Amino acid sequence: MDPIYVTGHKNPDTDSIVAAMAYAALRNAVGDREYEAACLGHVSDETNMVLNKFGFKPPKRITSMFTQVQDLDFDTPPFLSTAVTVGRAWKIMQQQRNLSAVPVIKDDGTLYGMLSRENVASYNMEMISSATLAPVPLFNVLSVLEGKLLNNAGDDTDTISGELSIALPQCRENLLFNSKNSIVLCGHQPDMIRRALEMNVNCLVLCQAELDEELKNLPTVTCIISTPYDAYRAARLIFQSAPIGRICRTEDLVCFHLEDRVDEVREQVLKFREHCYPILDAQEKVVGVLTRYHLLRPRRKRVVLVDHNEAAQSVPGLEEAEILEIIDHHRLADIQTSNPIYVRNEPVGSTNTIIASMFQDKGLMPSEKMAGMMAAAIISDTVMFKSPTCTERDIRTAERMARIANVSLEELGREIFSASVEHRSPQELLFADYKDFHIAGYDLAVAQITCVDSPKMLERKEDFLALMQQAASENDLSMVILMLTDVLKEGTQLIYVGDDEIIHQAFGVVPKGNTLFLPGVMSRKKQVIPMLSALWG
Repeated sequence: MDPIYVTGHKNPDTDSIVAAMAYAALRNAVGDREYEAACLGHVSDETNMVLNKFGFKPPKRITSMFTQVQDLDFDTPPFLSTAVTVGRAWKIMQQQRNLSAVPVIKDDGTLYGMLSRENVASYNMEMISSATLAPVPLFNVLSVLEGKLLNNAGDDTDTISGELSIALPQCRENLLFNSKNSIVLCGHQPDMIRRALEMNVNCLVLCQAELDEELKNLPTVTCIISTPYDAYRAARLIFQSAPIGRICRTEDLVCFHLEDRVDEVREQVLKFREHCYPILDAQEKVVGVLTRYHLLRPRRKRVVLVDHNEAAQSVPGLEEAEILEIIDHHRLADIQTSNPIYVRNEPVGSTNTIIASMFQDKGLMPSEKMAGMMAAAIISDTVMFKSPTCTERDIRTAERMARIANVSLEELGREIFSASVEHRSPQELLFADYKDFHIAGYDLAVAQITCVDSPKMLERKEDFLALMQQAASENDLSMVILMLTDVLKEGTQLIYVGDDEIIHQAFGVVPKGNTLFLPGVMSRKKQVIPMLSALWG
């Protein structure tokens, strides 16, 4: 069964990553085994430290939720080698009546061509008119005729070719085979058999007949084959001994890959109007075939959103996915769904506080290591319980998780916030926790860096401003804000790119040099975005 991805927002923080992992673990623990944690961006040093401390690896990274070819219920018919006979291929195609063509592959599994019913029909009509068999392996002929070799000359023969003739009575000289380059079919006709062996024709096929001992010992280089079929049927079957690599279509093939988006595939299907398209994997190996029927009802990816409910903060292609649940502690935003879904949105400081309650609702206790991670995530998102978003419930939940994990909250908090950021580039710091917002017609971005030494971070101000100006220009943003949230000072140094008057009106402080200090401001969600929302209406 396809996985249900549990994912947080872009540029995920510790709360987002741990919430996805904790909720997937909860659902899997109660028997819903298809839930899988995922992340949408780079895992920060802080989050990696938490994961390593409690023995976890970062979740799988996904880049889109667009419906892809791999999400379709495409067909997986037998993939045929170029050496397979036309006869065997036709039998397989008759068994797969819903398919108009089957892939022909090379020895390494990559695509060689496509064999269609039209290819087989065209080949058969050509053989009726020409009656000449191009060289084919002897084993192929024996296979389609269910034949046996009757003389030693057959052991020295590797391929069979020539003009096909059905032996007629000797009195009709003008209708007799007269070329050494012939394949002769006859029944119990000793005179015809002798004539063929004396001429050393390429191949003699005995149809429902035995070979006399006298003729069997006649010196010849002719390969003699016996078949249980009559001459008429053998004449038709022998042409089906040709390898399909000779007759399949190999040029101007339209292929799709598993990662291709379905909306782009539809355009190609409308353009080329083929009956059947081969599907390839990342190594160019054939994995299936696609028809227009498969595009009628594509299977959408399924996702659970945690720690966000804004389309701009979520995975690209979310509009094509099926959102099953939302678990969040932010404002309600713009995500829409086609069906009613389960939403749990509570005014607490951390998504993990909500998920801890969900463990309780299910009568489960998180594992010791998972509880430790959840405690760390609550500390991180509430800034050691100093954020205005923090509630008594966050504190009680963190304390309970710490008791389960047998860790100290104070020591855990120091580890999280004392981690050095000096070795990280300004770009890494700026985009580690960077979120886009759309408020009343304004597009903006707000990044946040939580630290214990904001004056030290301010030394990189010019580097930050240059990156912020670049982001504003490239993404047509009205404003870009960077919050340097100082845990020890319990306030935020705010750096911004945009209109000075907007910042003045929103926060009631006159900025200087694109910078101002906001005492007591610790939360982007509760103290920065609401101010701008109120200003812009």
